[in-house]
Amino acid sequence: MFTCKTEFMSTLAKAIKGAEWLIRESLPSETFIPEEYNEEQKMVRDMCSSFLDAEVLPNIDRIDKLEKGLMPSLLDKAGEQGLLGVSIPEAFGGLGKDFITSTLVNEGLGGGFSFSVAVAAHTGIGTLPILYFGTEEQKQKYIPKLTSGEWKGAYGLTEPGSGSDALGAKTTATLSSDGKYYLLNGQKCWITNGGFADIYTVFAKVDGKDFSAFIVERGSEGFTQGPEEHKMGIKGSSTVQLYFQDCKVPAENLLGEKGKGHIIAFNILNIGRLKLCAAALGAAKRAATQSIEYALTREQFQTPIANFGAIQDKIAQMAIRLWTCESALYRTAMWIDQKERELLSEGKPFNEALLAGAEEYAIECAILKVYGSEVLDFIVDEGVQIHGGNGFSDEYNISRAYRDSRINRIFEGTNEINRLLTVDMVLKRAMKGRLDLMGPAAAVSKELMSIPDFGAEDEGLFAQEKKAILNFKKAILMTAGAAVQKLMTKLESEQEILMHVADMAIETFVAESALLRTLKLVEQKGEEACRFEIDIMQTYLYDAADSIHKHGKDAINAFASGDEQRIMLLGIKRFTKAPSFNSKGAKRRIAAKLISDRKYPL
Repeated sequence: MFTCKTEFMSTLAKAIKGAEWLIRESLPSETFIPEEYNEEQKMVRDMCSSFLDAEVLPNIDRIDKLEKGLMPSLLDKAGEQGLLGVSIPEAFGGLGKDFITSTLVNEGLGGGFSFSVAVAAHTGIGTLPILYFGTEEQKQKYIPKLTSGEWKGAYGLTEPGSGSDALGAKTTATLSSDGKYYLLNGQKCWITNGGFADIYTVFAKVDGKDFSAFIVERGSEGFTQGPEEHKMGIKGSSTVQLYFQDCKVPAENLLGEKGKGHIIAFNILNIGRLKLCAAALGAAKRAATQSIEYALTREQFQTPIANFGAIQDKIAQMAIRLWTCESALYRTAMWIDQKERELLSEGKPFNEALLAGAEEYAIECAILKVYGSEVLDFIVDEGVQIHGGNGFSDEYNISRAYRDSRINRIFEGTNEINRLLTVDMVLKRAMKGRLDLMGPAAAVSKELMSIPDFGAEDEGLFAQEKKAILNFKKAILMTAGAAVQKLMTKLESEQEILMHVADMAIETFVAESALLRTLKLVEQKGEEACRFEIDIMQTYLYDAADSIHKHGKDAINAFASGDEQRIMLLGIKRFTKAPSFNSKGAKRRIAAKLISDRKYPL
């Protein structure tokens, strides 16, 4: 298997546990940053970008019209270049590359509008269920052809009456009297690649109760599909309904164990969430570059609009979100990669190691899905604004980017679901002893009741920023700990409070990722050479402090009263203090670099 930065990996004994960053200080040496891509990874990234420029973007109008055969042919070409099998083991015709490289492919192809959706669905939910949960016979039969692109994959989970509540599915499977096949009956909707896929992973309840997964082939008796859906965006992505009327599925096509379909569905979602973030990042980088180019060529009042402070502010905000998103994404990707290697070295089978790696960082994957999709939404929205009236015209790709972006906050679990999951998973791990939150939460509570320590301050590099991150974590522990103590089992029904806590966690994780990346770069190149990165990091932390304060205050006011409320509000104010900072000056410098470069760097 391809190795990424072996010398870096060797310095780490074991991967940090999922969500452990909440209760411990992370170090730059423990953090992978995009500046550490090796030459092969850079080559893969460039190959993806070239594929979009040569094969996809010149045909984007044809793709959006769902020209028959076009999308499958593009997937064929991607398969010929090895882009469909980057993370697939060599034994099944893949390249066997590491998790960071496969994440880079998702990012690199992310700017391909509807094509990006098709390729992500094929390589993710269309292929991975069989790779991770299939028998050896199933993998040998299907994976090589999915890897080459000869067969296309899709995934049938959602139904008209069950979306976020996947286990509420009504589709049934009944074993025939001779035990040779299952009869599937039901309906699936919003099936990406559904109109041309050859292989479908379909979920149904055996005997109406045991939620299970099945491999269904196109052409199976009793299997039909509906017409293409007319959608607001991703118009070139094939989206149909699937119908099963006594659909005959060979008994050997049961995927995984009977009644364990939820394990397949939820584990695949973990990986899908991170890779959605990667694809969103790739799309956002291209949208930002298009907006910068437009601002340099569009003149008003006899000068390019890029010279105006209001436009520079937008460009800077784009850069801040892109850079911080990238920092958090590849920090997590390395953790997953590292965990996989750790488990493989312990003798775990390939599929178990990959699944366990993703499950360990399911919290971070949920965070990334939310942040990445919202970063893309912000950038395409501001991109349309920079384009002005032209941004509302189909002649400019920014309008397509705007429409296509919106689905990402719904894909792979809505952002609301993912916010709730973020907190729910943390609390469940604490209850199971996987994560020690009680001790740190108690320490924060004790600190809250004590006189603030005005002793000697750390005067090292970015000491204030390090302290801010530490305090952000205290704010989360204080707020969440008090909410659990006060509301107990009622907390799960207080979704507004949970989402406030989730947003505090998202801001903190992203801010810490940005700080660690900056520290590592400064250690490598010196402070002067990292002015751009320092400006981004400091601006993000400055804004994050206000955001965390607001979310913390709103959460506290929702469940606390009297002296408890007063003390906690003072605490949240203490833990979210930010030093005075000229963010306007920093954002002008950030914008100046992007305008000078005429792009956001890939």
